[in-house]
Amino acid sequence: MLFNSLTFAAFILLAFVGYWALGSHRRLQNLFLLVGSYVFYGWWNWRYLFLIASCSAVNFAAGRIIYESRNRCVRRMALVVCCVVCIGALCYFKYFNFFAESFASLLALVGIKCNPLVLNVMLPVGISFFTFQALSYTIDIMLGKLEPTRDWVEFFVFISFFPQLVAGPIERATNLLPQFQRARAFDCDAATHGLCLVAYGLFKKMVVADNLAVYVDSVFRMPELFTSLTCIIGAVFFSIQIYCDFSGYSDCARGIARLFGFELMVNFDRPYLATGFIEFWRRWHISLSTWFKDYVYIPLGGNRMGFAKLIRNIWIVFLLSGLWHGAAWTFIIWGALHALYQTLALLKRRCVGEAKPRTWWFKALSVAVVNTGVVFAWIFFRARSFAELKSYLSVLFGCKFKTTMMGLYAAQGPMTFAVCCIAAGLLAVSYAAPRDCAFKAQSSRLLFTIGCIAAIVFLGMPSGGEFIYFQF
Repeated sequence: MLFNSLTFAAFILLAFVGYWALGSHRRLQNLFLLVGSYVFYGWWNWRYLFLIASCSAVNFAAGRIIYESRNRCVRRMALVVCCVVCIGALCYFKYFNFFAESFASLLALVGIKCNPLVLNVMLPVGISFFTFQALSYTIDIMLGKLEPTRDWVEFFVFISFFPQLVAGPIERATNLLPQFQRARAFDCDAATHGLCLVAYGLFKKMVVADNLAVYVDSVFRMPELFTSLTCIIGAVFFSIQIYCDFSGYSDCARGIARLFGFELMVNFDRPYLATGFIEFWRRWHISLSTWFKDYVYIPLGGNRMGFAKLIRNIWIVFLLSGLWHGAAWTFIIWGALHALYQTLALLKRRCVGEAKPRTWWFKALSVAVVNTGVVFAWIFFRARSFAELKSYLSVLFGCKFKTTMMGLYAAQGPMTFAVCCIAAGLLAVSYAAPRDCAFKAQSSRLLFTIGCIAAIVFLGMPSGGEFIYFQF
């Protein structure tokens, strides 16, 4: 079920009415949400319900064993088994073919030919998100940051909570789980804020991302037909597309959660206004960035073990982040580019100190430098293969700027290009709104919601595809 579908609209209406009809009976509300979340996930493929149920059961049991056992070896073994099961499932469904094919290619380099074993399995939607969310619960118990819940319904619905199940944000149990443990009453102000967030998220997805996708797909599909200028525009448009697609989902998730009385974490904070590469990752996909920081970067030593190991830790984190996003070398290179950017930023800070932008022109220049690096890295993220990447980069750096108007329009015509520019412009205008659509006046919130709906009606792409991050 897609957020931008009539099926989901009917589902959310029935779920909203049924949920609040239960009054303030917390356990019944939780059970209702659990059933609704499993219906939501099973709508895509009911066979994979066993996967999320198994992941939930293993982490629930491991959390209890870790908390109650006084034997250190037993506690460690419970954590290891939990990690093996969760990460093993992730590797089986997402990475098995990638590792098998990569190993076969490596053997071919030394003259050994073999046919890799390839599994014909479908990647479960959202597996990277809910496995990381489940693991954070168990690890936090091991670290003494959290006490486990005794109520399996609370835990199972925490893992499968449908607004953020398939594309995040990756919630921590310390934030979301207590919200299932307390009574919830309908709050009109929270509901109207939620509707505003949903409207804004759908605006980002259907008006901006889906319109830009038409242009971007044309350029990346056959870059050799276009010029360097068209490829530059295609890369810039993709950077806006992926931001609006992913942050649009997060806005919808947060808005829908508010309709049911829950508060999810902010996952994006206007990342393209960052004045440094380090700051960019404090603003982009915040839930994943903080997950890797807390469970990989800090356990490796963080910045406490000298500069050389700090750089090592950053490279490990970003290479893993690239691999998390997809089972392809292009994603790993994308992660490596961001590790390189972080390394250069830290070297600059180490050599000349940290210079904070104090004038508007210096800040604008810093934002331009960051966005140039980020947009270039997105090319590797978007490329479907090394062949497509090579073709795109050869045109991009081929200094082929003599163009026809149709070349600029990426074979889609002037109207499509104009709509893309208008959509990107509307996004820029929407930035005048308060962060997180936190309007103080109800009238302002209403006008903003009506504006988003009007843009969806007149400029939206009703036939737009699923959210990009569903594949991760």
